[in-house]
Amino acid sequence: MDKFRIQGGVPLAGEIAISGAKNSALPALAACLLTADAVVLDRIPPVRDIHTMEKLLEHAGARVTVTGERVTVAAGAIENAEAPYDLVKTMRASSLVLGPLVARCGRARVSVPGGCAIGARPINLHVAGLEKLGAVIRQEHGYIEAEAPHGLEGAEVAFDRITVTGTEDLLMAAVLARGETVIYNAAREPEVVDLADLLVKMGANIEGAGTSVIRIRGVAKLHGAEHTIIADRIETGTFLIAGAITQGSLLLTGCEAEHLRAFIAKLDGAGAEISEPAPGTLRVEGGKKLRSVDVTTEEHPGFATDLQAQFMALMTQAEGIAIITETIFENRFMHALELARMGANIRLEGSRAMVAGAMPLSGAQVIASDLRASASLVLAGLAAHGETLIDRVYHIDRGYDRIEAKLAQVGARITRVH
Repeated sequence: MDKFRIQGGVPLAGEIAISGAKNSALPALAACLLTADAVVLDRIPPVRDIHTMEKLLEHAGARVTVTGERVTVAAGAIENAEAPYDLVKTMRASSLVLGPLVARCGRARVSVPGGCAIGARPINLHVAGLEKLGAVIRQEHGYIEAEAPHGLEGAEVAFDRITVTGTEDLLMAAVLARGETVIYNAAREPEVVDLADLLVKMGANIEGAGTSVIRIRGVAKLHGAEHTIIADRIETGTFLIAGAITQGSLLLTGCEAEHLRAFIAKLDGAGAEISEPAPGTLRVEGGKKLRSVDVTTEEHPGFATDLQAQFMALMTQAEGIAIITETIFENRFMHALELARMGANIRLEGSRAMVAGAMPLSGAQVIASDLRASASLVLAGLAAHGETLIDRVYHIDRGYDRIEAKLAQVGARITRVH
């Protein structure tokens, strides 16, 4: 099992190119199932979750051609309207094919999602939405089976709470449903907007993406299109913290500051200098003493839960006490115990973590519990004195494109060991 070995204490300096967003590429790939025509997607990050989704599309009968970061999907005929457990057991996003398969084939059989152990992420919100559109759904033996042999009908759907994948799944189902669908309390994340942009290019009729109310007027069929995936805002935020926590200087290219305003405001408050030298770029200067700031995770446009673990690593190096409140996932502080092994002073109280800094970190052997937790341990390792050995880095491979190579090119002493 692969590990990362990190010799910390080196300020990072240089330039890093940001990859396409994994959380945008996954629903975009799932959307390719909605048409028999070829769909061309550019800037697809070659990470583990993407490879899993590509295998899932091939299992369904699609032809998937990968040329660097360009992926062409031709789903001329759907042979298997199924997402089997063996294929998707490591990936949360398997539920994203539920809507497209029911919409196109009138049936679907999808394994209940696996992946990171950071919270329930209940699929019942997806299921309730699809039932509103007329699908008959049952769950047994670890699978969700949905049927709509006469097609889906537009309806009004109000989510009990905001769900990104639920919004995306229902959006893809509704584009081929008869009549109008209105989604209330829809997720407003940039990845939802990116998916809607792709679907519109494919011939869908969608209004309101990026707001809490999305209207979809169903069409008879979709066609092929070409689309470039947006920048990965979570990778961007992770590398901004890498520059700040090592007191380095990094220039990030191909990123989108507008998707990270709440996060950038917190970094500014903590004493990191963030600037935008040119459109599509961000620079972080981390030479100043860091100070503690409180953070509460929220749905977009608030502070992203996917950056909470990384920010906690930063707060271990900040003067004062930071209170980090997690409102999205109930089990997302598992990295705190591993950070404590490196010398961090963190107290957990339910959904809140109190981080007292600045505590000098020392290298240690630690274990990654999930995707973003593994990123926080990498960041802590970069700031720590001595050697850090991070186990189970397959978690980080699910969502970061060659993170060790990108960090090494700006001076980090990080290697992958087998």
